[in-house]
Order: sequence, then C-alpha cells, then structure tokens
Amino acid sequence: MPLRPAGLPAALVGLTLTAALTGCAGTDSAASPSTASTPSSAAGTAPASAAPATSGQRIEVTVAGGQVSGDTGRVPVPVGQQVTLAVTSDVADEVHVHGYDLTAELVPGEPAELAFTATIPGVFEVELHDAGTVLLSLQVG
Repeated sequence: MPLRPAGLPAALVGLTLTAALTGCAGTDSAASPSTASTPSSAAGTAPASAAPATSGQRIEVTVAGGQVSGDTGRVPVPVGQQVTLAVTSDVADEVHVHGYDLTAELVPGEPAELAFTATIPGVFEVELHDAGTVLLSLQVG
C-alpha cells in the first residue's frame, strides 16, 4: 500500500509529485536542489508593470553581468502575505515564479514587478526563464 499523508487524496499526491518533477528547461538543478512546487489554482501571467503592493513583502533582485544580487537564496514568506517581486536585469529575458506560474518580461535596465498573494505553501524557484538562472527560492509557509 503506498504511503501518503492521512486525509490527502491519492490524486493530489500524484499531482504534487508530477509538479515536483517538472520544471522549465534550462533550470540548473545543481544551483538549487529544492525545486519542489505544488499545483496552483492561482496560475496566470502577470504584466511586467503590475502595480506594486501597498503593504506586504517587497523582494528586490538585480542581475548584472550574469551575477545575481539583492534578496537571493531562500526567502521566507508567510502564507497569505502580499508579495511584490521586483527584478532588474541588464539583458532581456523573462522572470518566472514556479508553482504560481507567473511571468514578466524583462527589458534591460527597467525593473519588472510581479505582485501576488502567497497562497500556496512550499518552496518555489524564481528564475530567468531564457537563461535558466535561479534568482531565489520563495519559502511560503
């Protein structure tokens, strides 16, 4: 008999496993070993100029010359927290928040912002989609 947490439907366990085993092409799994994410009903694409949150947590990252600086590593975020992710890059790319399936186009030198409510617990990579560069991991819990 397969092991699963009590009260967790088998279909949800399967979806969670499927989501944890999938990701974007080009993701450097050696850079961040924790790429697990869970399915999302909050999927969607946010415009690069999403309005910044009036309250909540602001996470700022800069990419220059292939180097990532700012709020990097594993960034803790409480469940239910409003998050504004601001990314500035010196090259054109797309920032992608795994699990929440949010994206924003990056124009060199111009900050792109994604604002969302952290409603899904887990650890989610934020990456430059085309370059496959992991910027940070959101730890929602």
